[in-house]
Amino acid sequence: MRYNMLFFCMLFIVGLLLANGISYSYDRAIEAEMANTLEAPMVVAEDGEASGERYIWMEGEPLTGGGDKGWAEYVINIPKAGTYALWAHVFVWDGNSDSFWVTWQPADPDEDAQVTKNTEFRWSIGTKNAWHWDRINHWLDGGTFDREWELPAGETTLRIAVREDGAKLDVVFITDNLSADAADVNPRFPGPEDKITPVEPQDKLTTTWGKIKAQR
Repeated sequence: MRYNMLFFCMLFIVGLLLANGISYSYDRAIEAEMANTLEAPMVVAEDGEASGERYIWMEGEPLTGGGDKGWAEYVINIPKAGTYALWAHVFVWDGNSDSFWVTWQPADPDEDAQVTKNTEFRWSIGTKNAWHWDRINHWLDGGTFDREWELPAGETTLRIAVREDGAKLDVVFITDNLSADAADVNPRFPGPEDKITPVEPQDKLTTTWGKIKAQR
C-alpha cells in the first residue's frame, strides 16, 4: 500500500511539472579552446585549474580601455527550436577584465559588437578572482539582466568576443533550463558526448584548435 501511494505521488509531481511546462531536455558543454575558429590575438593558454587544463583569452594584464580584438566562434547544432540560456566557466581579475561581447545567430543579427559597442551584446561577469560559473547576460545602461535566445532547430553560430584584456574563458554551457540559479541548472564540464569538430578557417588570420595542437 505504501509503495502504491509513493508511486501515485511521483506521478502527480511529474504531471504537475509537465502541466506547467517545466521540462529541461537539453544541455551541452563545450571546451572554450574547441572553438571552430579562434581569431588572434585571442589564444589558448594553460591552467591546471581549468577544465582540460586549457582556456582562451586575449593575454595581458587587466587594462582600462584595452581589448576589443579577437574572438572565438562555435558552430552549434540545436536539436529542437526553443529558448536557450548560456553559462560559462570564467576567471576575471578585477573590474578591468570582467566582460566579453556575445552574439548568437540567428537569434541575434549579424553584427560586430566590437565595432558597434551595442550593449545588448555586452556580458558583464561577476568579479571574482577565481574560476567560477556565470550566466551570460545583457549589461545594459539600466542594469544587468539575464539573456535568453529564441533559436530554430539546426545550425547556429555563437561568437564570444574580447571586450577587455585579461578575461579568461574555459567552458561554455548551453541549456534550455532558464533558471538563474546555478544550483538548479548545474552547469557542468564537457564529456565525450559534447565533442565538436573544428572546421577549416576561411582566411589566414583565423586559427583552429587542430593547428594549435599540431604546433605543440
